[in-house]
Amino acid sequence: MSLAQANYFYEDQKLPELPYESWKDTLATLHMWTQVVGKVRLALCPLVNHWWNVPLYVWARGLTTSVMPYEHIDVEICFDFIKHELVIETSGGHRIALDLKSQSVAEFYQLVMTALSELGIHIKIRTTPCEVPNPIRFEEDTVHATYDKEAVGKFWADSGVGG
Repeated sequence: MSLAQANYFYEDQKLPELPYESWKDTLATLHMWTQVVGKVRLALCPLVNHWWNVPLYVWARGLTTSVMPYEHIDVEICFDFIKHELVIETSGGHRIALDLKSQSVAEFYQLVMTALSELGIHIKIRTTPCEVPNPIRFEEDTVHATYDKEAVGKFWADSGVGG
């Protein structure tokens, strides 16, 4: 395949531009929420070189931790950007769904930790976000509190993954 053919082939596969200004507050909140869930993954998964044990993965409806071990059960946490829920499920068949809505990181953190506890998963996480300027501990963060369902739905559909 020539370079011209390759450019033509991929021209139709370009992702649309995302309207950053219109959803930047939601994006910042989502970033902190994913850090909360990422810290749970960090606490539950065995360390692998290069931190390969901590990413969130893309799935058909959003982002997932994939299965994480805890004592005698497994747990998975999924951001569902279609239903706008955070779903926590265990291999024992238990499930808790939390609404994704405008709420502070502090509220989200408390809800996640409470849900995990109700499922019998008792962990402590480091609550300082990583690699962000001026980090605010999760339990104190009332700055990031915006969730625009329409914007997230558009982002997910326009990303090329969920649409």
